[in-house]
Amino acid sequence: MSSLKPGLRLKSAVCDGEAMIVKAIDVTLTCGGVPMLAADDTADGAEADPEHMYQCLIGKRYVNAEETLEVLCIKSGDGSFGYDGQMLMGKETKKLPSSD
Repeated sequence: MSSLKPGLRLKSAVCDGEAMIVKAIDVTLTCGGVPMLAADDTADGAEADPEHMYQCLIGKRYVNAEETLEVLCIKSGDGSFGYDGQMLMGKETKKLPSSD
């Protein structure tokens, strides 16, 4: 899957993880080291890469180092998101200003 667009929902082929694209670049998104599938596709029994199994957490946003790719985890799973062999990292939350 190389045509990523904001709002696109994808699911992992190796775990229960699901993601929604927030910000996209033209890459193949992976989970557990295996390309992710469209929400209506079926998994074909792919084998996960043990080095890419660090868990994705629901509600957490994941980005690449340049922050040109951002995904939102909409269902937790055992695999971690990545592309081109690089894993995405959790995006830091912004602190809201205090109100009196």
